[in-house]
Amino acid sequence: MHVTGHTSSGGHGGPQQGPQKAASIRDVAQAAGVSYQTVSRVINGHPNVREETRTRVDAAIQALGFRRNATAFALASGVTRSVTVLTSNTVLYGYAATLQGLEEASRAAGYALGVRVVTPEDDLDRTIAAAADTGGGVVVIGFDRLGAAALDRVPAHVPCAAVVEAPPPGRTPDRPAVWADDREAARAATEHLLTLGHETVHYVAIPASTGTRRLAGPRAEGWRQALEAVGVAPPAPSGKGWDAQAGYEAGKKLARNRDVTAILCGNDDLALGVLRALRHAGRRVPEDVSVIGFDDAPHSGFVTPSLTTVRMDFHGLGRAAFGLLRAQLDTGQPASEQARLPTPVPVGPALVLRESSGPRDI
Repeated sequence: MHVTGHTSSGGHGGPQQGPQKAASIRDVAQAAGVSYQTVSRVINGHPNVREETRTRVDAAIQALGFRRNATAFALASGVTRSVTVLTSNTVLYGYAATLQGLEEASRAAGYALGVRVVTPEDDLDRTIAAAADTGGGVVVIGFDRLGAAALDRVPAHVPCAAVVEAPPPGRTPDRPAVWADDREAARAATEHLLTLGHETVHYVAIPASTGTRRLAGPRAEGWRQALEAVGVAPPAPSGKGWDAQAGYEAGKKLARNRDVTAILCGNDDLALGVLRALRHAGRRVPEDVSVIGFDDAPHSGFVTPSLTTVRMDFHGLGRAAFGLLRAQLDTGQPASEQARLPTPVPVGPALVLRESSGPRDI
């Protein structure tokens, strides 16, 4: 698992203009011709402010687009601080387990945790602004395109951390983020199948968080790199989704090809669909076809045959992401002004061998 707590070029979403610096309480005071203490009294509803002064300050706030620093307000007022998680999914195992890690860490630190599920129909800027107003910053789960887009839109002055796909080597996200090295894990899983005697490995892909190519995601890249390293041209990847139905549809096509003897799936839900499709086609697992999943969801060890898979520490990723956010909240500094932030490192990915993979039956 990797952690970055500094800004760098080459993050999600390609070149873009940086957000403008947010107006401060002193900017409002200067525009209104009053002290910053007076501005503070106005925004906190203090009764001992002349109506003319209140009107002038309100006008300056509107003109400058000023937003009260909700975190500072919470600290000063003793109100419980809260963190909002932006995610496009709460059901798939990786998302749900990451949320659990975030909740455990935030609760232990005395923070309330809110979850906002973003959809393609949302106005992301309004959604992010509402999340930022809750008082304790934002955590973005950026495993998919919608999450990555939300992360790109978080203003620079908003405390923010993210859980993301592994970025390309040598590049880091623009915001503090954590990720697991699933590129290396996919490479190792593919190599394992090759050592079992399979001539090639087919891949059922999950959608990538960025780009338009199916091979853009780190798991697909690791699979491709392992095949190319031994001189094998990667077969065209299958898959058009995240769930078992998508795996079943991809599995039906692969099952028709008797040359297919090994399949790596982008997550365990896809693998369940593939297993079902192979059974319906009369292909035995692992005697005819070996199957490996990804994530080690709780059910993967209890299907028949039990699923060989890559174990991911999503709980640890969630806890680490909250640690990155809390470091910003505790210092009161935006991430762009902080040095690299220390945080606990979860256990890295590991291949879990079960019944669904085995030597090629020649």
